[in-house]
Amino acid sequence: MTGKILIVDDLAINRIILTAKLGSACYETLTAETGAQAIAMARSRRPDLILLDMMLEDTDGVAVCRSLRADPVTAHIPVLIITASTEQAQRNAALAAGANEFLSKPVDETTLLARIRNLLRAAETEAEWRRQETWCSGHGLAEPAAGFVAAQTRVALLGATPQMARFWRKQVAPLCPQMRFESIGTAEALSYAEGAAPDVFMIVAESPVALRLLLDLQARRATRHSAYCVILPPEAGDQAAMALDLGAHDLLHLPLDAEETALRLGMQITRKRRADALRRTVERGLNLAALDPLTGLLNRRGAEAKLLHLALQARQNGEGFAVLLLDLDRFKAINDTHGHGVGDEVLRQVAARMRSVLSPQDVIVRYGGEEFLIALAGVLLERARAQAQVLCDVIEQTPIATAGGEICVTVSVGVAPGQCGADGEDMRQALARTVDQADRALLASKSHGRNRVTVFEAASLPR
Repeated sequence: MTGKILIVDDLAINRIILTAKLGSACYETLTAETGAQAIAMARSRRPDLILLDMMLEDTDGVAVCRSLRADPVTAHIPVLIITASTEQAQRNAALAAGANEFLSKPVDETTLLARIRNLLRAAETEAEWRRQETWCSGHGLAEPAAGFVAAQTRVALLGATPQMARFWRKQVAPLCPQMRFESIGTAEALSYAEGAAPDVFMIVAESPVALRLLLDLQARRATRHSAYCVILPPEAGDQAAMALDLGAHDLLHLPLDAEETALRLGMQITRKRRADALRRTVERGLNLAALDPLTGLLNRRGAEAKLLHLALQARQNGEGFAVLLLDLDRFKAINDTHGHGVGDEVLRQVAARMRSVLSPQDVIVRYGGEEFLIALAGVLLERARAQAQVLCDVIEQTPIATAGGEICVTVSVGVAPGQCGADGEDMRQALARTVDQADRALLASKSHGRNRVTVFEAASLPR
């Protein structure tokens, strides 16, 4: 992983040592010796990460961090503060000011590089969130920002001793009133149903074996989107690096400080909330791209992959399938007489009736205007003809109730046997040929009086 890292330290020897270490790990480095220089370089050079000494000639790391977070240009750059101090109050002040991590000297090189990799991965994910949010906002898809919802913020403490559980209940919980804590075992952690997992797992890992659970949880659908904080013994350099490289989002070391724990939990929950919001936005965008907003059916773009999958299954299983093209008869007259609002309601109700008689395995598409495409899975031609007639009858038999009164609607249908192509043939071409044949059958239905089903027969239907 490459990246550009700004080293901020008022001692030249420290800058030289860090430059050498990071250079050997293939990172590009920039250096600054004062807080003012650091802020200016962060704005002008846009580093991927900042290594910041706590005590500088002109200011301290907390003040620099606050300035960086207050500026939209630099607010998202991860900051790792390094200091000779071991004071907990200073550590908490740095985290509260927006520092992503706080390491005390002497810093273990393995841990430092693992933490840098971890922060750079998180920063790239954050950058992708911002790019997606910008795109979605420009297309009206982004959801509004929302704060924490107490009932939905759950933290699971995994592998805690009774003494640690008491510490969380009495000291950490009062600092986090919006969070609900629960102490669980391994079996419970691995058995969550999708949508029921905690927001954050705090994994007590007093031995490397416990880190296997981190991999197990991240591999499961129900828990893969949770945040993971690993709690380690005081001296656990290699284990800390391993936890970060295995996907832990943050680390805490025993003995725990309640305020630091609360601060780190808050950061991880904020990160997870943003990730969840992005995922919902992307899913919504994909749905809007694939679905017809009026009927809720697939549109032509969304149908392509479904149709290809259906044809592939037919080829692999040796099963038949059929394609129907269905067109509402004299739909233009409905729009002209009753208005487009009534026409839209007719389309919605026709779509609902089709859903009511077709199986979930069938593909239903609003193909354009008043035309629909239906792909019937696992059927031969005669059954497809019968199913098409059922659709005609269901739509014709009951008038559609609209704001403009009851409207009698009929449909014309063309049916063609599905073609998935011989081995080596482009399946898209075979599908296009099938749709063309269904279209020719549909034209025959309309030219012979409408409200009927016609099955494609090569000998009887002209091109």
